[in-house]
Amino acid sequence: MPGLFVTGTDTGIGKTLVSAGLMVALQRQGVEVMAMKPVAAGCHYVAGQLRNEDAEQFHSLLNCQTDYSTINPCALEAAAAPHIVAAEQGQRIDVDGLAAAIRVQSEQRFTLVEGAGGWRVPLAGHEDVGTLALRSNLPVLLVVGIRLGCINHALLSAEAILNDGANLTGWVASDLEPEDTRLDAQVAALDERMPAPRLGRLPALAQPSPSLAAEYLDISSLMELIEALKNPI
Repeated sequence: MPGLFVTGTDTGIGKTLVSAGLMVALQRQGVEVMAMKPVAAGCHYVAGQLRNEDAEQFHSLLNCQTDYSTINPCALEAAAAPHIVAAEQGQRIDVDGLAAAIRVQSEQRFTLVEGAGGWRVPLAGHEDVGTLALRSNLPVLLVVGIRLGCINHALLSAEAILNDGANLTGWVASDLEPEDTRLDAQVAALDERMPAPRLGRLPALAQPSPSLAAEYLDISSLMELIEALKNPI
């Protein structure tokens, strides 16, 4: 298991926090970790280079020397659907090239890859985030934003991931509406129905940080899954 491809039920649900938390948790276990956000829409210029806040966070957490462009090879300025922004900038997202770059990293160290939005977010033509995940040859972790409607979104996302032929390794619950008194009931409903184990649950943190997020992830179960996939029966 050379890494994980982290996707979600939507945008803005905590994929980056989960990914960063996984980085910290794995590093605490002595695992050499690389992190990538191959496609990032919503970037700002730093010394003439487009950079994304989420990818910059990954960059700051790495314990190895890595150029920013390796983490985020496709940086798009406007915060909108990637394929639309790319077209506006006169570009086409090179899904094959991005997948090849991910494979290069995953051959060297455990690589966490955060997708853009959800599984069906278009990237180029009929190629989407799911296409990128499949060509990267990585198992998938699904982050579910827990709020009204999440059960349907989560189960449909899991169904799409499996139907596409990907390995859904697990899922993580990310609480989005702390005032909702039915969050526990929704997570319980998903525990009964999701075709993969839950590997953590992030509460709505007042001051979120990767180190704090790591405390809410079931890293021991993830390490067991890593070993199982490395040594199949």
